[in-house]
Amino acid sequence: MKILFVASEVYPLVKTGGLGDVAGALPPALMELGEDVRIMMPAYPQALDAARNKKTVLDLGDPFSTGPLSLISARMPSSEAELLLVDSPSLYRRDGGPYQQENGDEWLDNHIRFAALSHAAAALSAYGSVIGWTPELFHANDWQTGLLPAYLRFHHGNPAKCLYTIHNLNYTGRFPAEILPQVNLPWEAYSPDGLEFHDAVSYMKSGLYYADHITTVSRTYAQEIQTPFAGNGFEGLLLDRSSSLTGIVNGVDYQVWNPAHDPHIAAKYQPGRMGGKQACKTALQQELGLPEDPKAPLFGMVSRLTEQKGIDLILDTLPTLERLGGQLVILGTGEDYWEQLLLDRAAASPNIAVKIAYQESLSHRIIAGCDMFMMPSRFEPCGLTQLYALKYGTPPVVHRTGGLADTVRGAGAGPDQTGFVFDDAVPELLAAALEEAVDAFNHRNKWDNIVTNGMQDDYSWENSAKTYQTLYRSL
Repeated sequence: MKILFVASEVYPLVKTGGLGDVAGALPPALMELGEDVRIMMPAYPQALDAARNKKTVLDLGDPFSTGPLSLISARMPSSEAELLLVDSPSLYRRDGGPYQQENGDEWLDNHIRFAALSHAAAALSAYGSVIGWTPELFHANDWQTGLLPAYLRFHHGNPAKCLYTIHNLNYTGRFPAEILPQVNLPWEAYSPDGLEFHDAVSYMKSGLYYADHITTVSRTYAQEIQTPFAGNGFEGLLLDRSSSLTGIVNGVDYQVWNPAHDPHIAAKYQPGRMGGKQACKTALQQELGLPEDPKAPLFGMVSRLTEQKGIDLILDTLPTLERLGGQLVILGTGEDYWEQLLLDRAAASPNIAVKIAYQESLSHRIIAGCDMFMMPSRFEPCGLTQLYALKYGTPPVVHRTGGLADTVRGAGAGPDQTGFVFDDAVPELLAAALEEAVDAFNHRNKWDNIVTNGMQDDYSWENSAKTYQTLYRSL
């Protein structure tokens, strides 16, 4: 099958979160299964710098009156995966991130920037013959590509199908209704049976309504988003489309995330040869200025620093963690309020280290060097860091929601336990889970069994890719 995988970020070119990891790993896994997949993303400066064999192959004119739009054919930096970069210097070649300016504010023209991405993808249904490749199926991801199935519907009438994946329903791509003419869509699309959402245009709603099939990134989250708890106002539409909604757990690229050959960590290790795990812990304590105590249970977190991720729950349970003799390492960026509170608590305790940054290599060292990994998210569509933690022998402490519920087995699993799970996002239950985790940590036979179970779980992309492949064929 000829599949065009369209995303706003792709690892290792550009990454701000889990979407980038998925976009970097799922297409190669599908290629291994014999499918003809090409990846499309905006031509950000970082992508242009890293991509190989770049060649402009298609001129798309100036559809948004923002300057020329073209398509660059290229290769991924470390593989033969084919890449299509949507190039528009006025839209993408600027300092800052893919979605935000350097000061953290959203780009004011995001509605145009990501309409252009969807427009370029849909254009291949009509002009693919120019580059000798026409997609049979489009795979769009999150609100940034939500207009793709609308463009296919209103401008091309192409029989190619469109699959739309929700990575996080809370980011809706909501803009004033007046932008509709700017993005070249007819007013007939502005209705409840279309992309209208609370008196505005929602790119997410467009994807949910116009795509042929919807997926999301775990089975439990697929159920949760059909309820007010996680539906974010879309639960009615998703209930109506439940027969066209599938939950598929994300996979892990074990070429990147594997303690047996990870270049970022202090020592390599694997089941049966775990000596390097302690070396990683000591090195992490040294790096972050924590007391070098091999017996102190070391908890880690790598996350966006928001209430959704349960930062307030962690702050509320710090007295419990300290009473248990624990240490805590947190890496991430987010809301100023939570960043400052965490920095203040770290300044007041020698057993807490907080790094306000995004550092890929340090995230590897934290996941390898910690004893337990904390993910008390209020909701979590899939989560990837708990999957990394399992592979690295760092049992996760998680709230039973979304992908966390699908991938971490708590005490109820008996001898198959892989982590520690609490049922409600309240400090008392997180504190109880911390006590349970430390108690297990202090009983080595039980602990070694939990660690080994997690390391042996297989969340490789091969399994998830086969599920996607079957779904593609059904479309």
